[in-house]
Amino acid sequence: MGQVASFMVRKMNRFNVENRAQRVLEKDKPTPAPKYESNLRDMERTMKLDPTFLEKLNTKDIELDQRLKNVYVTSKDSYDVSQLKAEKDRKDLPTDRSTPEDFEYGYQEPKRITVGRCTLRQALEFLTYHQDDPETWTAQKIADDYKMKAKLVEQILYHFKTHRVFIPDEKSTETILVQAKRKLLMDKPKPKDSSN
Repeated sequence: MGQVASFMVRKMNRFNVENRAQRVLEKDKPTPAPKYESNLRDMERTMKLDPTFLEKLNTKDIELDQRLKNVYVTSKDSYDVSQLKAEKDRKDLPTDRSTPEDFEYGYQEPKRITVGRCTLRQALEFLTYHQDDPETWTAQKIADDYKMKAKLVEQILYHFKTHRVFIPDEKSTETILVQAKRKLLMDKPKPKDSSN
């Protein structure tokens, strides 16, 4: 309901906008913006002190205008703008244009590691150590070496493993496929003789 109402209000506000704007522009003197109460009070105070305040406000002060015409700004600095701009452009250019090296794990490893945390490199290290020799690299030994909590290390070892590549024997795969094919053929129902 709110969307429909705002759509209708927007349409009504935009109705005949050009003609209304033209009427405002064709007026000889625009209507002044409303004044704040504090501004009105200040004007009343100044009117009490100086009754000709409104006349001074609406007339052009010739003496002030002449003083403004006599004001000139001159510069005595002796520097070349184009030279400064060229120096600035030269400073902004990089001096080393070689591409930055990629990091091993896609991000820069921190130089200082807080106690109880480990980097990705360290995690992969102790995961591989544990998978290679779980009797010597227990969760408690890893926790002591890397200054981590033993319970956290146990959870890491339980949930994460490093990738291992197993390359099967070609002979063993052939024998597995042959055995599977034989089993399918043996389990297949035999067709009935139609001669009986």
